[in-house]
Amino acid sequence: MELSGHIAADRPLLVLAVKEEAQFLDTDLPVLLTGMGKVNAAGALAAALGRGPYPSRVVNLGTAGALRPGWTGTHVIGSVLQHDLDSDVLAALTGEVYGPPLDVSDRGGPTLATGDSFIADEEARARLALRAHLVDMEGYALASVAQRAGVPLRIVKHVSDEAGEGAARTWRESVADCARVLAAWAEANIPEYTA
Repeated sequence: MELSGHIAADRPLLVLAVKEEAQFLDTDLPVLLTGMGKVNAAGALAAALGRGPYPSRVVNLGTAGALRPGWTGTHVIGSVLQHDLDSDVLAALTGEVYGPPLDVSDRGGPTLATGDSFIADEEARARLALRAHLVDMEGYALASVAQRAGVPLRIVKHVSDEAGEGAARTWRESVADCARVLAAWAEANIPEYTA
């Protein structure tokens, strides 16, 4: 976890997984780097919010793999789900629903599947494509923490690769270009970005 800047109640907090995704941000806004994966993301955001004050909102910027052919570009996410939690089994065992899908936008948008495994095979990609458009490793965890804290959240993902074979290589090759696009999106869409 790495936090640059100071969180303030009248400013958003930018949250990204790794420095490679944040390398072109040029802002006075606070930036939190969580590390990759659900546990790192949840722990880092919970710790940052626990210090207080809460930011005006959390904006998660990051890369994602495309689960369906033709998905490219930058997307504001509408809902998130956990793809690696056996919710049906847990519900059958306990009668409780753990980790239900979360809506993160009242304007709709694509569904993001979050899990701790990097999707690098075609079978996993096809299975996830039945439920979601994009895949990442942090979005659901951040949404869960922000929702519990009552802090508004926006998730913005730029497609770095087609999840499946070769995804890891493609991510390494494309992350710098993705970081430029994410920085440009933030400058154009977050009014406080240059304040």
